[in-house]
Amino acid sequence: MDSFVSTYVWPAAIMIGQSLLLLVALLLFIAYILLADRKIWAAVQMRRGPNVVGPWGLFQSFADLLKFVFKEPVIPAGANKGVFLLAPLVAVTLALATWAVVPLADGWVIANINVGILYIFAISSLEVYGIIMGGWASNSKYPFLGALRSAAQMVSYEVSIGLVIVTVLLCVGSLNLTDIVYAQKDGLGTMVGLPNSFLDWHWLALFPMFVIFFISALAETNRPPFDLPEAESELVAGFMVEYGSTPYMMFMLGEYAAICLMCAMTTILFLGGWLPPVDVWFLNWVPGIIWFVLKASMVFFMFAMVKAFVPRYRYDQLMRLGWKVFLPLSLAMVIIVAFVLKIMGWA
Repeated sequence: MDSFVSTYVWPAAIMIGQSLLLLVALLLFIAYILLADRKIWAAVQMRRGPNVVGPWGLFQSFADLLKFVFKEPVIPAGANKGVFLLAPLVAVTLALATWAVVPLADGWVIANINVGILYIFAISSLEVYGIIMGGWASNSKYPFLGALRSAAQMVSYEVSIGLVIVTVLLCVGSLNLTDIVYAQKDGLGTMVGLPNSFLDWHWLALFPMFVIFFISALAETNRPPFDLPEAESELVAGFMVEYGSTPYMMFMLGEYAAICLMCAMTTILFLGGWLPPVDVWFLNWVPGIIWFVLKASMVFFMFAMVKAFVPRYRYDQLMRLGWKVFLPLSLAMVIIVAFVLKIMGWA
């Protein structure tokens, strides 16, 4: 009995505790990321933004949470009720499940598996099903059109994201996310005799891939200027138009969890993860989680600024960018990176 408890019960209890701690921290982070999104957009438009609930509006997201929770959910009479209610649950569950393999600092990861990047790519690819289910089950043409748009958009830009990840994996030689961060301790900066710094991170060596990944992440998460599945001026609210109260909140939570995941993946793949900008003693004293959160927040600031000043694309422009520009560029970069690694003997 003691061996059973030590072998199975305690590890399971520890993993459940770690998962709950990660989810609580992630949900709090999403609450303030949402507030930051609104504040940044307001600042660009020279207005105040949320500033009433709590000091400087810090409790606005929690007030919105209570508003959504206490509102009555309305289900359309012609909707498929089971699928209609299951769709937001699928969307938010898959969006949160991807965080199980994301290393927030050295050793700060729920499951440090060797195929972590494949796990994230597989789970995030399934998120489109929640959107398709919601659009189809609503039994209305506007959400169905929004769901079809989202499916085509997400599938299109997953191709370029996958090829970008391939170029990073060619440089690293591992599918483990922790190994990808450690591989960025050495790079172009150390090759020319400089100390370990941000010049060694992949953003410099793979700069075209960094740009493609950032833009593809915007399209993958339905962020402006690629928010065509939920374009208010065309489809009212896209696939979520028939949703309200808690189901609508779960869709939005899943969307922002996916946005935070893309910020984290950008940090891990191109910005050195939890590594400090320069390898000096006083920066190494700062905990890795602080560097990780700062970098991910900086990437989200870039997301929010794009929302504020880039006009929305037409749908044909969106698909042309994915298939006729990003796909050939990504394929070319995979070939070039593999060729350079082989010729230089770095493989």
